[in-house]
Amino acid sequence: MRIVFIGPPGAGKGTQSALLTELLDIPHLSTGDMLREAVAKETTVGRLAAEYMNSGRLVPDPFVVQIVGERLQQPDCERGCLFDGFPRTLGQARSLDEYLAAAGTPLDAVIELRVDEDQLVNRLLGRGRDDDSIDTIRQRFRDYTTMTAPLIDYYSSTGLLRTIDGSGTTNEVFKAIRKALGK
Repeated sequence: MRIVFIGPPGAGKGTQSALLTELLDIPHLSTGDMLREAVAKETTVGRLAAEYMNSGRLVPDPFVVQIVGERLQQPDCERGCLFDGFPRTLGQARSLDEYLAAAGTPLDAVIELRVDEDQLVNRLLGRGRDDDSIDTIRQRFRDYTTMTAPLIDYYSSTGLLRTIDGSGTTNEVFKAIRKALGK
């Protein structure tokens, strides 16, 4: 199965991704991890991406898509994967769809974890991370709404979107995800 996870910061994507990848025995692909690895290995794309990352800017879509495409060619992705943090933009979503269509391995589902913003703020503040101030959290929500939320309309139009109430317990949310995927 090839699955995309969408949701705002604090929605539980990391927790649910770990459970789902274990259930399906597929790799969890985090673009953040892939970018950091490319930078550490000093690949051509990694060096270019580092320039953006070091200045606090988002890495341009073509670099991200190239890194994801290279990762998808690894043998452990033959049976599928779970995308976390990718795609973030409509451009990335379209590029991913084109890449997967050309490979004959289209997406099976897009899981959107939906949680009330006040609950998300409480979750994030409760983590106790240095970068989880109320101002930073609000900025992340604005960024999410601006860049990522349009993906919900895009994937809804393809029939792939499954919206899950992410406000329950870990087990309740995971049960709803399994049901949405027919697992």
